[in-house]
Amino acid sequence: MKRRASRSSAAAVGVFDPRERVALRRALLAWFRRHQRDLPWRRTRDPYAIWLSEIMLQQTRVESVRPYYERFIARFPTVRSLAAAALDDVLALWSGLGYYARGRNLHRAAQVIVERHDGRLPRCHHGLLTLPGVGRYTAAAIASIAFDAPVAAVDGNVKRVLARLALVREPIDALPVGEGLQRIADELLARRAPGDFNQALMELGATICTPKNPNCRRCPLRNWCRAARRGLQSTIPLRRPKRAPRVVEAASAAIWRAKRLLLVQRRPHGLLGGLWE
Repeated sequence: MKRRASRSSAAAVGVFDPRERVALRRALLAWFRRHQRDLPWRRTRDPYAIWLSEIMLQQTRVESVRPYYERFIARFPTVRSLAAAALDDVLALWSGLGYYARGRNLHRAAQVIVERHDGRLPRCHHGLLTLPGVGRYTAAAIASIAFDAPVAAVDGNVKRVLARLALVREPIDALPVGEGLQRIADELLARRAPGDFNQALMELGATICTPKNPNCRRCPLRNWCRAARRGLQSTIPLRRPKRAPRVVEAASAAIWRAKRLLLVQRRPHGLLGGLWE
């Protein structure tokens, strides 16, 4: 006998009726336009700048990204200038931001944009997915913010907001649940302002609907939040148990000769790939 899906399952669609969706969009967009943070990549519609910011923001806090973004834009103001740069120069400017594969992918993607797209970022979600380092969420964010494409962008912040709104009682990092949350986001998306809507949901998750101690009193969506109605906002979303971290042991040595230091470049892939040691 097959197990029936729970009503709280994120795989369900139609969580909100049409009137609720309209009211929810209006409330969220009005809040965002009043309270959004002043970030340098929000002052431009340049697709290159938006792409750069989205790559840097992957798994990295806004406060850490801001100075790196500003230095990168000053040094490489166009995609062509980035494509023409030496990889070592790009990685040197990236140094300290972490996840160095992003820097390598950024450089390679810039070359692809110049070689295959005449220096212009692809305008559609599918085209953006062909670029190195661009996944489903990043492509949706760029397409909606830079080109007004009606594509819902669902990152960790958005998943948390949607899970609370829809009272999802299943682990949001399970693939079927993630797909269900994507469908809810698609259903809610404001077609006339998809970029603002996506950024508003992200902003809400980053500043109000936080992982711990969400500020429900200040939330513009509190009237529609099923988790808050039941006092469950601090226990949702659920996640699967984390795997034990992998321990990597390494030995290091500094080799000097005649006041010269021996450096070796690591292989391109794997831990700290492409860096010098």
